[in-house]
Amino acid sequence: MAEPIKNKRLNDLTGAPTPQNTPATAASSFISRAADAKPSVSTIAEEDGASGAAAAVAAAAAANPAANLSLLNMIQGRLSGLINAPSGYLETLPSAVKARVNGLRAVQSEHDKLEAKFQEELLELEKKYFALYSPLYAKRAQIISGTLEPTTEEIAQGKKIAEELQEEWDEQEGTSKPRLEEISEEDDEKKDDEEDDEEDEDEDEEDKDEKAVGIPNFWLTALRTLPEITELITDRDAEALGFLKDIRMKYLDQPGFALEFDFEENPFFSNKTLSKTYFYQDEPGYGGDYIYDHATGDDIAWKSSEQNLTVKIEKRKQRNKHTKATRTIEKSIPVESFFHFFSPPTPPSIDDEDEVDRDEDEDEEIEAKLELDYHIGEVIKEKLIPRAIDWFTGEALRYEEYDDEDEYGGEFDDDEDEDEDDDEDDDDDDVPRGGAKKDEECKQS
Repeated sequence: MAEPIKNKRLNDLTGAPTPQNTPATAASSFISRAADAKPSVSTIAEEDGASGAAAAVAAAAAANPAANLSLLNMIQGRLSGLINAPSGYLETLPSAVKARVNGLRAVQSEHDKLEAKFQEELLELEKKYFALYSPLYAKRAQIISGTLEPTTEEIAQGKKIAEELQEEWDEQEGTSKPRLEEISEEDDEKKDDEEDDEEDEDEDEEDKDEKAVGIPNFWLTALRTLPEITELITDRDAEALGFLKDIRMKYLDQPGFALEFDFEENPFFSNKTLSKTYFYQDEPGYGGDYIYDHATGDDIAWKSSEQNLTVKIEKRKQRNKHTKATRTIEKSIPVESFFHFFSPPTPPSIDDEDEVDRDEDEDEEIEAKLELDYHIGEVIKEKLIPRAIDWFTGEALRYEEYDDEDEYGGEFDDDEDEDEDDDEDDDDDDVPRGGAKKDEECKQS
């Protein structure tokens, strides 16, 4: 429903010029042409726009290479003012056409009002059904914790669902179970021996069943199955996340939602619940959707510096030059941890002074962190909480769609036969291309 943060930097725009915008690629294109361009334009006319400025800079750079840097810096401000600026096309239209354009603006305004109303009603509909889901989520939490056992009917229904899914997947993958008549006598003898071993294992399983409570490590397993989250969880985090009792979501009175993580008593922190709240802007955005504004998280009350999973403690000794006394200094070094999730990045200030002083790379890094932070929250809200059992069993992965190049940078080739043909061609060559045979790439199974 809500759209992620959008990177609105002008130098990220691409595409052909429109009646309302000059080319966004002019600033980058003129630099590559500067070395080879010949002087062809003596002045930069106002109506020439960014393309004229680029050509003039290219000519000047070719004529005087020593002044390249200063010229490029000087013209950068000019180009940044031209990019995304009106081209003047509307001003050339006849009065009657301008009137029709204004009429279209009024029609669009009515559409925007309806779109905003639609989003408001859609949010209310989501809240209505979330209230119907809530008792089911509460029952799920009781079964996971062991305070409630599922009914015989529920167990039978769930087993039937699992069997139907397995049959469906077997058909898709072209696998089938062997027929009984195909089992040899030797297999029968092995089967008898295995049954004896299974009887002993069953006795051990009965002992384990008496000790097992609920579903251990349910939420840790589900989180680790989610592709977007698994890489955020370190080995140290896994121990703490093993104490997770429940993950809940609730809507706010204002546009936004909160995620609540309930924990059992654990040796890491004293919080019983850790919350993360996502706030949307009060008014819908250009497309009608609510736009993410910022997030807040609870402070984690770590029981000791050694148990703080977000830092690594380095200790070193210092000796006083005069008294020769020594003391131990502790230094906290930030490390990767899932629990940074509760300390969301802060959006950059929009004050004019900060806008000038802020480094462009720093802004892009902050925006990337904000987008990732919001995306993780949406994944937990939209994927994990509604279908936690499917992520625990791994069944949800069968329905996930991945691009040829996934977010982790891996590339997947759909045509395996083509790869095999290429390998055969390489083997036939006496001398590999490049003079040396490269190691075969590892392929994910």
